[in-house]
Amino acid sequence: MNKLQEVERKFLVSDEFIKTGMDHKQIIQGFLNSDPERTVRVRISGEKAWLTVKGLGNRSGTTRFEWEKEIPLEDANALLPLCEKGIIAKTRYLVPVGNHVFEVDFFHEENEGLVVAEIELNHEDEAFMRPSWLGEEVTGQEKYYNSALSKKPYISW
Repeated sequence: MNKLQEVERKFLVSDEFIKTGMDHKQIIQGFLNSDPERTVRVRISGEKAWLTVKGLGNRSGTTRFEWEKEIPLEDANALLPLCEKGIIAKTRYLVPVGNHVFEVDFFHEENEGLVVAEIELNHEDEAFMRPSWLGEEVTGQEKYYNSALSKKPYISW
């Protein structure tokens, strides 16, 4: 498998999910370019930062090009003001389930109320355990992409 390919599925999260006592981190991210064919993101989490380029997804929305590079925090802070309108703020919980880890994101500010779980896989047909709190699959639905949420936030739906 090409290291520059990301295979990911995305789901809504039901009210059954309990986050109390779980490890989490705050994430702030902005988009230098939100074109789905070449999304360029700046992300800050704690004292670390990354620049990420994502390509257009395949037909199912599960697989796409992804290149990510850690950058100095001061560079990320300098790039954020250059980003398109609509900074994303969220709290991420890493939840081990079977042989995988779900990233459960609780969005804030204009996306408050949206909770999404993502799981990275080695290939599109890889089996994984589905916890009871995993809701409707929204893989490939562009309105759930962070770049789309930065332009048309959840509260405006």
